[in-house]
Amino acid sequence: MSYIFCNSCGHRNPPVSSFCSACGAVLDLPEHRTIVLAKTDPLQDAPGDSDNVHITITDSPTGQGLLVVRSGDQTGERFALDDHLVTIGRHPDSNIYLDDVTVSRRHAEVRHVGDAYVVRDLGSLNGTYISQERVEERQLMHGDELQIGKFRMVFLDGAEVVT
Repeated sequence: MSYIFCNSCGHRNPPVSSFCSACGAVLDLPEHRTIVLAKTDPLQDAPGDSDNVHITITDSPTGQGLLVVRSGDQTGERFALDDHLVTIGRHPDSNIYLDDVTVSRRHAEVRHVGDAYVVRDLGSLNGTYISQERVEERQLMHGDELQIGKFRMVFLDGAEVVT
């Protein structure tokens, strides 16, 4: 299922929505390929009014998954999932290097299996979370939030959003 994100508040809405169910703003038509990822506070309250991350989907690689950091020191940074295996961790040799003590040296990996992207925790101390649920291994779906340490990243499936 492909979700429509509100450009005003960042809320994830069902694909048939015309208005945001959280703030009532008019949602962009599918031709408009820009979304806003609202920055959230550490207590998981409502999205903030400032420091939103703007992503233009057409700038992402065609047919590839993309992780966009929405909180942490690297907010706004994008990571293309362009290899069969992408490693995430605090080790400098990681494909996605997240420099913080809340991230294990070899924290997690993302495998590209067919048309799917599967994230697997590598025995990290703080765990790997998808949409605020701790997971050992799970397929990423378009719009899922991947949390590794204090970093929160949104997964965008390039095959779904780029034409």
